[in-house]
Amino acid sequence: MKTDHLRVSAPVAAAVAAGQPVVALESTIITHGMPYPENIEMAHSVEGIIRQNGAVPATIAMMDGMMVAGVGGDDLERLAREGHSAAKASRRDMAALLAKGTMAGTTVATTMLIAQMAGIKVFATGGIGGVHRGAEHTFDVSADISELSQTPVAVVCAGAKSILDIPKTLEMLETNGVPVIGYGTDAFPAFYVRDSGYPADHRFDNPEDVAHMLALHWQLGMGGVLIGNPIPAEFALDAEMIELRVKQAITQAEEQGITRKDITPFLLGRMLELTEGKSLAANIALVKHNAAVAAQIAVALAKRG
Repeated sequence: MKTDHLRVSAPVAAAVAAGQPVVALESTIITHGMPYPENIEMAHSVEGIIRQNGAVPATIAMMDGMMVAGVGGDDLERLAREGHSAAKASRRDMAALLAKGTMAGTTVATTMLIAQMAGIKVFATGGIGGVHRGAEHTFDVSADISELSQTPVAVVCAGAKSILDIPKTLEMLETNGVPVIGYGTDAFPAFYVRDSGYPADHRFDNPEDVAHMLALHWQLGMGGVLIGNPIPAEFALDAEMIELRVKQAITQAEEQGITRKDITPFLLGRMLELTEGKSLAANIALVKHNAAVAAQIAVALAKRG
């Protein structure tokens, strides 16, 4: 796909051109997922982890009328300070936001699309969007699922966000032909919780085997791959406590009439308050863990040529 509205930073462009490992990072976690200054501290830390594991980080966002792969320096600081004042860009919003020159954090779907444009094959995030609870009435299903079905990028995450309907999300992934990999686990993780109670499609235990699977998957002309990497055990939260807090947050969202793309930032914000900050610590830990695993997979994939 050719566009004049994609800017790739010099380090990222050089790495892609040389066939070196690169890991994409989304930016809604910076703009809408965490408060300042925790968000900028997390962003720098995650990029450092990717470098320590042998890959080049590429934070992706929309800024100044451009899709940017490799946001850094003052621009990264500006994005972090903007926070919730920035837009939240999903696939449908991209052209309008580019036309307006609006700053926006990119969702999983949009990050995947821009990563593909920039030649990046591996992407680390916290958790994917999916089927929201009550979707049989609201039809609220994240564009992340449809993007995974068509865009050949591997997404390393801690499963689907706990605020979602996990079994319906897995059904939608299956319907859309998206393979769900358990990294070192037979179970599909659920963000703050290591085991959602539902199985992954396949298990792989090391970066080399994942890279082999990815190479075969894309040789067959397939789309994205979802790699579920459980939150480290020492940071995992109690499943019953999380379910109780999620239900509280959803009830409050319904009472306040919060819907559509505003619902996820609201629910994550309420989870932060209802868990007395424990969800934020868990979120940071799982993102760092996903970044390390994604970098290791990107290195293994790059070695395959």
